[in-house]
Amino acid sequence: MRLGQPGSAWKRGLVHSVAAVALGIALAGCAAKDRMTTGTVDRSAGRPVDSLSASEVHSEADRLGRAYAANPKDKNLSLRYAAVLQMTGRADQSLAVMRRAAIVHAKDRDVLAAYGKALAAAGEFEPALDAVRRAQTPEYPDWKLVSAEAAILDQLGKQQDARTLYRQALDLKPNEPSIMSNLGMSYVLEGDLKSAETHLRAAIALPGADSRVRQNLGLVVGLQGRFKEAEQIAANELAPEQAQANVSYLRSMLAQQNAWSQLEKEEKNTN
Repeated sequence: MRLGQPGSAWKRGLVHSVAAVALGIALAGCAAKDRMTTGTVDRSAGRPVDSLSASEVHSEADRLGRAYAANPKDKNLSLRYAAVLQMTGRADQSLAVMRRAAIVHAKDRDVLAAYGKALAAAGEFEPALDAVRRAQTPEYPDWKLVSAEAAILDQLGKQQDARTLYRQALDLKPNEPSIMSNLGMSYVLEGDLKSAETHLRAAIALPGADSRVRQNLGLVVGLQGRFKEAEQIAANELAPEQAQANVSYLRSMLAQQNAWSQLEKEEKNTN
């Protein structure tokens, strides 16, 4: 399903819906398949941020906040604290942490990359692009930075430039599901949901595809009006009530854009 022309109000509303829902499920995904019911600080400390449950994320944010106050110049502490803050929705605070780290570690590649991502999360896309590009080394390019630059270009509405970089990132890191997922979401921003679904289905078939990739697929399926299928996909990643809530929220967002009746009609016509 191709959604109108690039400047259409309907398409702009849909993109806004995508952004709102994606933000809503990003943190909810932290609770998917909760690995530790205790959520203790000792167990969450040092584990990859993406593997923490929702309760562990908040506990980790409190722990790191105290540690950061005592030692704000510690590079690794700053990086982890900023990442956890983003997961709790505190993008401005995350950016403040990384802005300070970028001053202290002005030539550090990891810090500049994280600073760029924090800028992008706060909606400061042009400075984010500059930071990510400064972090890159042309003679030995980092695929993560190439993908991050592409994602920022997507946010700036430069989909063709972004996709060129996604494919460069895939050349550097073949069969990387996160790159393929980002490439799929690039088509969402253009309103080409069929192409988005094709790339996302390819992404989830790759080794290492995580919950976020599958949730992106569920979102794209739901945006095409196939809500039962979207809920089934989400239910594999989230608690049943959360999966249902996400789909219900998606329905309401589409209804606000006068899109629900159109999607429902198109779904019936294809059956």
